[in-house]
This record gives sequence, structure tokens and C-alpha cells, in this order.
Amino acid sequence: MATSPYETLGVPKNASDDEIKEAYRKLARTYHPDANPGDNGAEDRFKEVQAAYDLLKDPEKRKQYDTFGAAGPGGFPGGAGNVRFEEFDLGSLGDLFGGMFGGGRRAGGAGARQPLRGDDVEARVRISFEDSLDGVQVRVPVETETVCSVCSGTGAEPGTSPVVCPQCSGRGIVSDSQGLFAFSQPCPRCQGNGTIVEKPCRNCRGSGRERTTKRYSVKIPAGAKTGTRVRLKGKGEAGRNGGPPGDLFVVVDVEPSPLYERRGSDLVLEVPLTFAEAALGASVEIPTPDGPVSLKIPAGTESGKLLRVKGRGAPHLRGSGRGDLLARVKVTVPKKLTKAEKEALEAYGKVSRENPREAFAR
Repeated sequence: MATSPYETLGVPKNASDDEIKEAYRKLARTYHPDANPGDNGAEDRFKEVQAAYDLLKDPEKRKQYDTFGAAGPGGFPGGAGNVRFEEFDLGSLGDLFGGMFGGGRRAGGAGARQPLRGDDVEARVRISFEDSLDGVQVRVPVETETVCSVCSGTGAEPGTSPVVCPQCSGRGIVSDSQGLFAFSQPCPRCQGNGTIVEKPCRNCRGSGRERTTKRYSVKIPAGAKTGTRVRLKGKGEAGRNGGPPGDLFVVVDVEPSPLYERRGSDLVLEVPLTFAEAALGASVEIPTPDGPVSLKIPAGTESGKLLRVKGRGAPHLRGSGRGDLLARVKVTVPKKLTKAEKEALEAYGKVSRENPREAFAR
């Protein structure tokens, strides 16, 4: 068992305040009762660590200890059973550990009544492929929790007001003495609010909040695609205790196009060609979002080749300009031939020098 606070925290006598605090943080995380439920040994060790830190973090107490040792004022006799503890609130450890043991603020009291930002809300909207390219204004219904329109958020029936909680005297917390420690917890009577409502509002039943549906006009930008999020600041859930509201995020779903495949800001269009057009080359008319254009097919174009038409794709969602249209060639094979077509192909077959299976003969 450690005989000095320095040994308890595992730091040298000349350790800086930062080194002492860091050592305490590590040991407190390890032995905190919340992290070791039912482990009395860990709880005793935690008490010893806490006592050592309480002594060394206070410059005056540390100076007295360094001067007079364990026998002097504020001494450290050693061992959890012999340590002299001052009352402290385990809830305050949340500030030090950033919420590791159940939240970064203290339960109840002023902490519970501090302004809290409202939650963000998400809504989805479905638009056509054409509207995704041009941009569109849509109306979005959103159900959110707002301040009660009858009691203005007090939770009390109009004409009455919340009263100070008689159990905690408005502190929002109550203390439970357990031996050397006094543990604080939210007041069970007022749930940490510090006030109670004797006559609840008939509209919200004392909650101070109600569910309402509002419709917002939302501008979906040109170039939006499935998954695009549009933010409306301050249109989410109402805040609590005078806190600001959250935000509304409208998520876009785009209906698929029968013609185009989306690749970022590029659009892919499948363009069927006859064998003659692919072999001899041709100029064919193809559709684009801005109207038809003429596409030049080079002679000898193979099926699957991509031909790029610049600036005929979707608008860039951020910045100016547009993507490209990628024409993917697909050479078609006729299922039925006329007599003349059959004779022409047979004649071509006789004079053709091409051997597509030449690699098989190697």
C-alpha cells in the first residue's frame, strides 16, 4: 500500500501540476466505480487515488505535506482505510473525463437547466431525373417537436407557474451520504430541473413541448443526385431551456432515367449502331439533356467503345460548368434478314480478310 500521495499516483516528488493531473486521470479511469461495478478493491483504490490528487492539486496542501510530511496538517497516513477524505461529488468527474462516465456535465442543478441545442431532423424528398439536372423548388412536410403553443414551454397551465422543488430546494440534485463520501444524483422529484409543475398544461401534459407538422420550401440545386443533403439552419427540433433549435437536413432521392446512367457529373448513354455504321463510320443523332446533337462514329468502331461529347452531362453540384456525355456504342445484330441483306452479307463474307479467331490457331 502506498505511503505517500506521490507513490499513490506514481509520480516523483518534483512532478509538475500537469504530470500529476495526467497520472490522476489515468488511474481514475482504471479504478472508477462505474468502470468496476461490485469491485470493492477497485473502489478503495479509487478513493486513495482521489485523496492523493485532492492533496497534491492544492498548492498550499502540497507545500504543507512536503514540509511536514504525513504527520502535518493535511497529512496522508496511507491506505484507503486511513486516508482523511473531504466530501466530493463523483458527478464532477464528468467534466474532467469528458463524459466518460455518463456525460460531460453534472446531473441536475444549473447543469441540467443550461440551454441545450435542439436535435437535427432529417427528411427525404424524391425528384425526377430531369429536375435533378435543372434544379427544382419543392415543399417538404416535416414533423418536429416545438415549444408548446399553449404554455410557451413552461409545462404549466396558463395562469400558473412552476414552483421550486421542495425536495432539492431548487438545486436539482440531492446528496446521498455513504460513509466517507456524499454522492450527488439528480433529484427524483423534479428530475434535476429544480422546479415542479403542480398543474400541468392540458395541451402538452406538462412537457412544455408538442409535435407539429410544418412545410418548408426547399431549393434543390441543379446537379443534385441521390444522397445530396440540403441544410436548412434552425428548422430542426426546438432547443430546451432557451437553447437554439437544431437544423433540418433534406436528403434527395433521384428517380432513375430510362436513357442515362449517372457517373458523378458525367452521363452515360448507350447508342445502338448497325454493323455497317460501325464498320464504315457514320454521323448519328443522339439525345442529350439540352437537346439532340450529331455524333461522329469513326470507321471501325467496336461495340462498347465510349465516345465523349464534352459539356453535355449534368451540372457540377459545386462550381460552374457541366460534365460530359459518354456515348457507349453497342453494335446490333439483326434477327431477321431480307433476301437482299442475306446475299449482301454472304458476298461480304467471301471477300472479307478478317479472322476474329486468329488467336485460337496459335
